[in-house]
Amino acid sequence: MTEERNYLLGTHDTEVQRLGLQHRVWRPKVLDVWRRAGITSGSRVVDAGAGPGWASLDLAEIVGPEGRVHALERSARFIEVLDARATQRGLDNVETRVLDLVTEPLGVTGADAFWLRWVLAFVSDPALVLDKLAATLRPGGVAVIHEYLDYDSFSILPRDPAVEEFKKFVVDDWRASGGEPDIGRSLPQMLPKAGFRILSMRPIVETVTSDDFVWQWPAGWGKQYPRFLADAGKVEPAWADRVIAAFEAADADPHAVLVTPMVLEIIAEKI
Repeated sequence: MTEERNYLLGTHDTEVQRLGLQHRVWRPKVLDVWRRAGITSGSRVVDAGAGPGWASLDLAEIVGPEGRVHALERSARFIEVLDARATQRGLDNVETRVLDLVTEPLGVTGADAFWLRWVLAFVSDPALVLDKLAATLRPGGVAVIHEYLDYDSFSILPRDPAVEEFKKFVVDDWRASGGEPDIGRSLPQMLPKAGFRILSMRPIVETVTSDDFVWQWPAGWGKQYPRFLADAGKVEPAWADRVIAAFEAADADPHAVLVTPMVLEIIAEKI
C-alpha cells in the first residue's frame, strides 16, 4: 500500500463523515453545475483531489456504465473508503489512483471534463496543477471548478469577536502553510494561461439560520477545527473553548445568521 500522506484534519472515520456532510450540503449546486457543463452519460471525468469519493460516486452514477470516473487522491485511506463504497453500490466505472497532484504524473488523457473543489486553495503550486489537469482533457473538454473567492465573507451575525479571531487565525495559518484561501481571485488569469476559455463564472455565498441544512457545513467545522488546533499546540485550549462556545451559542440562537465563505464557480473549455 502507498504510504499515507498527512491531511489537515486527518483521514479517519470522523473526517470521512464530515466530508460526507459537506458534500450533501453542496450536492444540489454540484449536480447543477455538472449538468450545465455537459457531464452526462458516457462522459469520462477526472475527479481531482477526490477525498473519500462522495462526488466520485455521484459522477459514476451520472456517466453510467459507458462512462468513466478517474478519481485522483493522495490519501490511500480515502481511496480505500472510495473503493469499498463503489463496490457496495455496484459501480465498476470508477478508476482510483493514489497520487499527489503537484509532484506525480496524473496518468489520464482524453477526458471530457475534470472536477475540482477546494483543492487549488491548498496546493503549493496551483498553476502547475491546472496545467497538469489541462493535459488530462481532450480539446473542447471542460474544467468545472469550485474554489474559495473571499474567505473573509465567512461570519456569524451579529459578529462575535471569538469567531472573527478564529477566522483570522485560520487564514493566516493557511497562508503560512503555503496555501491561498482566496485562490478564486487568481483563476480568471490562471485559466487562460493554462489553455482555457472561460464559459461562465459566478460567486456562491449564502446567508442562513441554524434551521437551514447549509448551516451544518461551516458551523460543524467551526466546532471541530479549534480543538484540532489546540491538540496540535497551535492555540491555547481556553482559546479553542471560547471559539467552540461561540459557535454553540449561535446554534442555539434562532436569530443568528451565518454567512458562508464565498466560493467562485467556473466552467471553462480547453482550447
